[in-house]
Amino acid sequence: MDTIFALASAQGKAGVAVIRVSGPRSKSAAEQLCGCPLQDRGMTLRCLRGSDDNRLDDALVLTFAAPASFTGENVVEFQIHGSVATVNAVLRALSDIDDLRLAEPGEFTRRALENGKLDLAQVEGLADLIEAETEAQRKQAQKVLAGDLGRLADRWRKDLIRAASLLEAVIDFADEDVPVDVTPEVLDLMASVMDDLEKEVSGVGIAERIRTGFEVAIVGPPNVGKSTLLNALAGRDAAITSEYAGTTRDVIEVRMDLSGLPVTLLDTAGIRETEDVVEGMGIALARRRAEAADLRVFLVEDIKTVDVQRQRDDIHILPKADERSCVDGAISGKTGVGVSELVTSVSDILSERSMGAGTATRERHRTSMLYALQSMTECRAVLNSGPDMYDIAAEELHTAIRSLEALVGRVDVENLLDEIFASFCLGK
Repeated sequence: MDTIFALASAQGKAGVAVIRVSGPRSKSAAEQLCGCPLQDRGMTLRCLRGSDDNRLDDALVLTFAAPASFTGENVVEFQIHGSVATVNAVLRALSDIDDLRLAEPGEFTRRALENGKLDLAQVEGLADLIEAETEAQRKQAQKVLAGDLGRLADRWRKDLIRAASLLEAVIDFADEDVPVDVTPEVLDLMASVMDDLEKEVSGVGIAERIRTGFEVAIVGPPNVGKSTLLNALAGRDAAITSEYAGTTRDVIEVRMDLSGLPVTLLDTAGIRETEDVVEGMGIALARRRAEAADLRVFLVEDIKTVDVQRQRDDIHILPKADERSCVDGAISGKTGVGVSELVTSVSDILSERSMGAGTATRERHRTSMLYALQSMTECRAVLNSGPDMYDIAAEELHTAIRSLEALVGRVDVENLLDEIFASFCLGK
């Protein structure tokens, strides 16, 4: 096994930078730079020197003995001053040591997976945590990283193994003192697991939205203030505004944090009948994006005049409150009237939807759980045919178990690993 190293903190200037080394030669390499022995596990301040005895930097050196480390291997971390020159000097010194090489993207985390320190769902949770921009994303990623999904999968797996063992006991020891009709207990075990899986499957869509972001489309006819409202919500000039109808011809996106939730606001082209080919393309795109969005804000006098299907929870609000004597139910991006109320409404609707999020957060998770459900449904149907079909029922349960093992990366995931770890930075 190679010994690998990389900068584990962010690139660029910083007060402190962290360089991580993992593998069998990590401690001896650190001792070579420090010029003295180090404890198997501990923390000490040392002066680092290169192969030419040139002083590199003073460093806080942390040593971790296997398996009590992030990767499950011997690990050393150097906390050094975070100038670009200092970091490069220490990295060069490490590269000069035999049998050490620069880590590939995600290689530290991949070793943690291979050494049983993390399961695949936790690896995905770590990737999500690194990318988290809002409080909701952070909390969701922390749940997955903490192993909540893995614990659920283990519990389901144990119940299915118990169910399969009951069926196999009848098959293998039919003439001995074992209960012949184990169907009721098997069905009870399966029912509990299937109920949990169905709840998790139904919550994946919302969980994935928390991870990737909700889309909220501002919809209405031309020149009602959609772009002005978007700019007011964004706090900057994200969209061009003018008194001329049809100024917005493409969908303009602004990413925001609303009450801890990631939200992408869409400013769409004004919807109307037009003979302008380019504007017509923009309107067609606006309809498609609006209908695919998670929520629509209709900025229009009469919602029936806009050819976009209204859906549950959609918001209808009157435009140009600054030109009205009565501002009830109206909004103005120009003066700010009604903007805070709109933000509250959108946040409340999306927060309520987020309460239905499950622990599973990705389409891969949903697919594995659906395969398990499908196998258990087949098993339940076969059980109704009596003990003569127990062998088939047991095989269906084993198929369901393999699907749950794939959920946390125990089987059939090699083709996923390169894609997953490619999203990590070098230091992870």
